[in-house]
Amino acid sequence: MANIVIDGKSFTVKDGITIIEAIDQVKSELPRYCYHPGLSIAGNCRICQVEVDKMPGTVIACNTRVAEGMVIHTQSEKAKDSQKVVLEFLLANHPLDCPVCDQAGECKLQDYYMEYGVYDSHFDETKVKKTKKGVSVGPTIMLDQERCILCSRCVRFGDEITKTHDFGIFGRGDRAKIDIYPGKELDNKYSGNVADICPVGALTDKDFRFKMRVWYLGKQESVCPGCSRGCNISVEFEKSRPYHLKNDRVMRLKPRENKDVNQWWMCDEGRYAYKSIDQNRIKAIKASRMNPQWKDTLEEVAGILKKASLSAWGLIASPQNTNEELYLTKRLFLDTLKWKQAAFKAPGQDGFEDNFLIKKDKNPNTLGAEKILNLGANEDMTAIVEKAKRGELEGLFIFNHDLAKIFGAETLKVIRQKVKTIIYQGTNLNPTAEIADIVLPAVTYAEKDGTFTNFEGRVQRIRKAVEPFAGTLPDWDILLNLAGLLGLTLKYLRPEHIFDDLAKENSAFKEMNYKKLGNTGLIWSQ
Repeated sequence: MANIVIDGKSFTVKDGITIIEAIDQVKSELPRYCYHPGLSIAGNCRICQVEVDKMPGTVIACNTRVAEGMVIHTQSEKAKDSQKVVLEFLLANHPLDCPVCDQAGECKLQDYYMEYGVYDSHFDETKVKKTKKGVSVGPTIMLDQERCILCSRCVRFGDEITKTHDFGIFGRGDRAKIDIYPGKELDNKYSGNVADICPVGALTDKDFRFKMRVWYLGKQESVCPGCSRGCNISVEFEKSRPYHLKNDRVMRLKPRENKDVNQWWMCDEGRYAYKSIDQNRIKAIKASRMNPQWKDTLEEVAGILKKASLSAWGLIASPQNTNEELYLTKRLFLDTLKWKQAAFKAPGQDGFEDNFLIKKDKNPNTLGAEKILNLGANEDMTAIVEKAKRGELEGLFIFNHDLAKIFGAETLKVIRQKVKTIIYQGTNLNPTAEIADIVLPAVTYAEKDGTFTNFEGRVQRIRKAVEPFAGTLPDWDILLNLAGLLGLTLKYLRPEHIFDDLAKENSAFKEMNYKKLGNTGLIWSQ
């Protein structure tokens, strides 16, 4: 360990780390462009200048190591002057198009100019013009060379993280520019991350481009439900509506740092899957009576389930549901109704997997379902579907799964002919929901609180970002109401209370609670 002083305050930090790492560790502020904790050190933007006692001039904090007794000044006159000079050079050929730049509001060049800038420039406004302005470089990203400050983050991301070697710096001096290598296209499965790490408006996301100014966005921490990795994300939604642009409420997803799960990144598949939150949703109850309401429909469902034979009904639960909802599913269907036919795994649905973030299991909570439902070898739904096809089942209660997608449209057609009653509870329209007798519209992960368990047993929080559509309810709320009608009294007010009981009953979640889970989650007890 090393004892150092930063801006007059004493700290003890790990010996040999860089000054900028020490500054971040003690929650101090220092401007930076090229530095990113997930990438190698380039040291080419030069704005992270600090003054260090007994060193001549100033040094860059990203490439200077701390040493015992080092005294560092980030706010001294010498340090601030150096930062201002560097910023002025970075702005020498930068276009003055902030009002029309899509990065406005989250641009570090704007932010640092306001804090460190030289407002009376020594340069004239005859700036070098570069060729590519608002040019597509791939399916997801637009490039504006004039705005680039040559931080090289995008170059290093392609070289070090995806190993796809997409970008390079071409030319010399004030004619140097970022560009895609000749004959290439930015089409790797993590391409959206270059827009996240670009500190200016040089690389922008096509999907979000000109959709909304960022100061109208609200943010909520959550977890991506796209696969069993459980990447930590920020759900960014419209918090105010000064003018109406679209019907979408959720505007984009951004990766959130968790060094134990996804570091600073997320895949494009998960990033752009947010559209299912607002599009193609089930928003109305379907039941036997006209204009059904929740109370009447749940009473109808309860009446059906009370008469159901233990062996004549099949439950198909969902690993898209939270731990709390799976726990209520177990309490209601397995413990109280004592159904014998239950499953949750869909066969043949494994997708693409790589050796970085993407997992082949496209469900966020398979491990949670395994541990909570405890079905063992019976967790695959194929046996239930086969019985339904043969007409051996009176009814099916299905959560989220589309049997047409899993087993084919013809199989679903046969099941509809053979099974008397099908109840579907889920979020988005699909052929299974369309043929069901009763449909209970549920909310998505962005509209509720709860937890998912990822592939390694890490339990992580999801948090409500937007209000549910009118007429939809969280699965846990639907199950609680249904349980009450079936004589099972469960006095839970929030998912947190359900999780507390889950932790008491299931050894995997032993001694966990929402407070302990925090923002990074906990690995469950083995």
